[in-house]
Amino acid sequence: MANSFAIETLLRPAVELYSVAVSYAAAILCVLSPSSLALTPLFGLVASVGFLALGSIRLKQALVVLRYRRNIRRLPLYTMTSKDMPVSNERLFIGKGFRWTQKHTQRLMDTYLPKFAPYVEPTPLYQRARRLEERLEFAPFPLKLLAKATSWNISINPMRPLPPVGGLPRIHGIEPDEHDVSLPLGERVGHSLVLGTTRVGKTRLAELFITQDIRRKRGGQHEVVIVFDPKGDADLLKRMYIECKRADRLDEFYVFHLGWPDHSARYNAVGRFGRISEVATRIAGQLSGEGNSAAFREFAWRFVNIIARALVALGRRPDYEQILQHVINIDALFVEYAQKYFDEHDPKAWEAIVMIEGKIDRKNLSFAMKDRPLRVVAIDMYVTQQRISDPVMDGLRSAVRYDKTYFDKIVASLLPLLEKLTTGRIAELLSPDYQDLNDPRPIFDWMQVIRKRAVVYIGLDALSDTEVAAAVGNSMFSDLVSVAGHIYKFGIDDGLPGAGSGKVAINLHADEFNELIGDEFIPMVNKSGGAGMQVTAYTQTMSDIEAKLGSRAKAGQVIGNFNNLFMLRVRETATAELLTNQLPKVQVFNSVPASSANDTVNGNTAFTSNTNDQIQSTSVPMIEPGHVVGLPKGQCFALIEGGNLWKIRMPLPASDPDEVMPKDLQELADSMRKGQATKNDWWEAPGYQSLNDSLPADLVDNFRGLANGEAVS
Repeated sequence: MANSFAIETLLRPAVELYSVAVSYAAAILCVLSPSSLALTPLFGLVASVGFLALGSIRLKQALVVLRYRRNIRRLPLYTMTSKDMPVSNERLFIGKGFRWTQKHTQRLMDTYLPKFAPYVEPTPLYQRARRLEERLEFAPFPLKLLAKATSWNISINPMRPLPPVGGLPRIHGIEPDEHDVSLPLGERVGHSLVLGTTRVGKTRLAELFITQDIRRKRGGQHEVVIVFDPKGDADLLKRMYIECKRADRLDEFYVFHLGWPDHSARYNAVGRFGRISEVATRIAGQLSGEGNSAAFREFAWRFVNIIARALVALGRRPDYEQILQHVINIDALFVEYAQKYFDEHDPKAWEAIVMIEGKIDRKNLSFAMKDRPLRVVAIDMYVTQQRISDPVMDGLRSAVRYDKTYFDKIVASLLPLLEKLTTGRIAELLSPDYQDLNDPRPIFDWMQVIRKRAVVYIGLDALSDTEVAAAVGNSMFSDLVSVAGHIYKFGIDDGLPGAGSGKVAINLHADEFNELIGDEFIPMVNKSGGAGMQVTAYTQTMSDIEAKLGSRAKAGQVIGNFNNLFMLRVRETATAELLTNQLPKVQVFNSVPASSANDTVNGNTAFTSNTNDQIQSTSVPMIEPGHVVGLPKGQCFALIEGGNLWKIRMPLPASDPDEVMPKDLQELADSMRKGQATKNDWWEAPGYQSLNDSLPADLVDNFRGLANGEAVS
């Protein structure tokens, strides 16, 4: 075989076919006319068997060459329906591929040699057919039939066009013997990073992973699946619904979408906490901490913490709307808390406060207190006179004693953030009214989602408002980090009867995560693995992460915590080098012809010549950044299982009638993609209505804005 030699020679004519033809012809001759070969009929049969065996061996060798040459130009189509997707309790299926070794680097280098160009580049017939199709684009109908014939995509057409995936088929075609590639689930807790430019297969890979996560069932229980989708992908939402229905998990499926507040579940990012100080951390953590901004962020943290402590002491759950209200006007909260405190500890205090209020002369007040309501000034004076010591009261007093003009300046960075989170109907989603029993929209928090083993789709509508999407995404990430810390210490059933310290796999998928990432994402990938958090992040380039975090060091800190790397086609060399720089160099061999002649007389010899091939080795990178740039759509290099390099292609979605997806939903999904939903379509988010046999027919109208998003990012 070819691979038993120092240099493989697979890019060549299949000369073995000559031996095949001769052997099979000889076998036929031995059977039909053994006498022509001076053989008896019996020996003719024996010889024919020998010739058939030889011909079969040579045919097998020829097929290796022919298959290799075919794959170099065009890979066989690889499709798979969702229901046929393998779901394992031990491994995560990725696609078909092979482990990349020195042999594949050698083969890839050979394809760039000029002498092998006829076997690698498109044939002259193919190129002429494409030029003909361009010229006949506006030709009369009879001539257009010729163009359609040359573009007919069937195997017997020698001029058929290549699949519309671009790139270089040779990168994967150099290994015809591909097999299923999967990742051990134990490796996922080390987190995974998927990099690829727009429309090369990131969302398809996400669908592949999410489908398995939804359907996987370990230990008799499903896993938690949380999907952040900033741009809003209708096909991804539809896929999640179908898989939840197939896995009988519709009761656990929640949809949160900023673009459709009427039909979205509700979520309070600061309503659940282990320590009250977490409320201030989640809000102030989104403010800039660089340079002079650090002092303002620290003050914002303190002020939000004061408000949160007071709200909890009053028996109210903090939310963004209340915090904004009291940041703008702290006086009302001070009076309300004072009333509660005095009712419990000093019921007669109000008589003295009213008397003090009647004697106040504003001219004698300090500059900071002149603009405060007299009741606030009176309470402050009474507390000072009585030397009342209460942590919450002391915090509120320190806040009201600030000069209002000065105070407005130091909270100037906090107000824009809170207004992003409370403007318009978004306030209904992020500051839910827990007392309104007539609102059917569910209110969820992450601990509830994890305990229920739920599936959550988060649509942030970033195409409409990037700032709000980033703020909400950061808030959710910060909340998740807090929940992960609690689970790490106490388990998911803390506080419940018979609670143990158990953990559950939490599969977090963050598409376009460069739009969501902030400082709170660093501890999530750095420390949340112990709580069962398995992050899979999808983005375009390293520069996107660096630009969002504003620091190359922080970007490196984030990327350094992803143990598994999936590199699809990228356009930025620095991003490709994130993979290639981690790979060793290998030795490749090439043949150098050499010849010499000598006309010196030596005895009876007047002329000598010598011709030989010399094999030389060269050290080269295992793959170059240019190979990453040349990947076709739907293919990737993967650095998994401790740094092993794999070349993988994902299955394309096959046409599937899908028995769990009703016909009307298929029609609605088509309408969503075309943006042609009718006004009569109406949808209610899964999670608060009983979802029975099919997705409600109004999915189209409410997610019409998502229809412009493509399935493959």
